[in-house]
Amino acid sequence: MKLGVQLPEVEYVASWKQCAAIARVAEAIGLDSLWVGDHLLYRTAEGDKGPWEAWSLMAALAACTERIQIGPLVAATSFHNPAMIAKKAATIEEISGGRLILGLGAGWNEAEYAAYGFPFDHRVDRFEEAFTIIRTLLTEGSIDFAGRYYQARRCVLVPRGPRPGGPPLMVGSQGERMLRITLPHVSSWNAWFTWFGNRPERLVPILAKVDGLCEEVGRDPASLEKTVAVSVRIGLPNPSERGYNVPEDVVPIAGDPAEIAAGLKAFSDIGVQHLQLVLDPITADAVAALAPVLEALRA
Repeated sequence: MKLGVQLPEVEYVASWKQCAAIARVAEAIGLDSLWVGDHLLYRTAEGDKGPWEAWSLMAALAACTERIQIGPLVAATSFHNPAMIAKKAATIEEISGGRLILGLGAGWNEAEYAAYGFPFDHRVDRFEEAFTIIRTLLTEGSIDFAGRYYQARRCVLVPRGPRPGGPPLMVGSQGERMLRITLPHVSSWNAWFTWFGNRPERLVPILAKVDGLCEEVGRDPASLEKTVAVSVRIGLPNPSERGYNVPEDVVPIAGDPAEIAAGLKAFSDIGVQHLQLVLDPITADAVAALAPVLEALRA
């Protein structure tokens, strides 16, 4: 089972220096992946909050690391023209030397769509067209497409980066239509911990649903990598650096390294192959504290 960590989004205002430190520590202790949320604005009870722009941040992370994989968790296809997303992805592929995992989704946070002027209607219809353009450009290098929402006429993606077939694609959704659109093409699928209360036993029926839809679209379920974001609490966080504000019905994985390792292994036991750890707090010190957890898992 691979392990990654999500960078701060709006938990606190993390400078680029702090983000780079988290990335370097994650790579140094042997984590497999770094993940960046793709959002623009949250309207909260504490006021408006926003993260750094995801694609710029991923390019910088690609430049300051050497081995660790990098991806958006997940990129909203409606924030950019889809051919431009393919261009951005190919560029980060080149900067990283082929370490991008391209997570894609339709978006959900209506407030940021209204604030930034993006249409929020027909999101799955728009995603279907965008996904067709993005995957075709990355896998084949060209497309001639005229849809209801997007156009890509005689579009060619050059240069194409170090992997001829482009980066692996991942979908983050539990919607049946979204899954039917994407499962024939993606390498992996992602679930967010609030969908199943951060509990492996509540994830089992969701995994079964995804496997069933794989079979419906003619795909071997075993060929789809299952990835899951999980909430993990590391010690007692500084109030200014608190992690993701989990709902009341979610209990983060916590305890000593052996207990955290056992909590993570429970997901491997039900078939999850890659975990994205959403830490509380999300700091370089908290990531460093995962080193004995990794040792316990390897043991």
